[in-house]
Amino acid sequence: MTSPSLKGKTVLVPRGKKNAKSFSKIVEGYGGTPVEVPLLGFRPVENRKLIAPIINNLHMYDWIIFTSDVTVETFFSLVDGGMPSLPKIAVIGEKTENALLKREIPVHFKPMEYVAEGFVQEFAPFVKSGEKLFIPKGILARDYIAQFFREKGHVVDEAVIYETYFPEDSKEKLVQLLKQGALDILPFTSPSTIDHFMQVVNEYDLSERIKNCTVAVIGPVSKRKCESVGLNVHVMPEVYTSDDMIKAVAEYLSEKENIGGIHNESIF
Repeated sequence: MTSPSLKGKTVLVPRGKKNAKSFSKIVEGYGGTPVEVPLLGFRPVENRKLIAPIINNLHMYDWIIFTSDVTVETFFSLVDGGMPSLPKIAVIGEKTENALLKREIPVHFKPMEYVAEGFVQEFAPFVKSGEKLFIPKGILARDYIAQFFREKGHVVDEAVIYETYFPEDSKEKLVQLLKQGALDILPFTSPSTIDHFMQVVNEYDLSERIKNCTVAVIGPVSKRKCESVGLNVHVMPEVYTSDDMIKAVAEYLSEKENIGGIHNESIF
């Protein structure tokens, strides 16, 4: 069997500008051509009246839960003055952990499964009776984790610290790429990237242009979103990271090519 490859394939890179380069390097590592079209932008919320009192009283919490590297970056951008005294930290995902380790901040818990449903099951034994949790999050984030621990009798405070938006220049670029049939692989990293992508597809009636594209998702939440908007998902990795998603796409296409080659040979 040949090594997994994306040679000759153009791959949509939906990450924001800050994270697009690392995603593109993964694609290039498999021989593919990355096309960067940020489908998500992030900005701190303007009204910070609810956030400041929590940040100033972090010592009252036993755990803070970071669910993404964006949450980490935004949280610390909102901290005025020196580094606050932090409670124990739980994270979802390697990128989130790395965003903290770069600041020399220790991580006390990281799950094996990088989705909320798996996280709560693995994390629950580490949370003692009476402990308080704080979850900073984006405006579109689910409240699954908070609800789970509230039902267990814990006090859980949440604060929306950033909002997401669809960059205007990305819309124009995506329309042109889809009209030209210039994309072969569509990897989606969150439900929001799917929403924004389909906004363009539906607005400009481009559904026919993506019929032959390979659709990949980073995990089950994004998979459900794709299916709800009528997108057929071809690839979802076992480990929910960008690296594993692109690797899984390369393996899927290589296997598909090998099967096609076998069928062709059987004709003669």
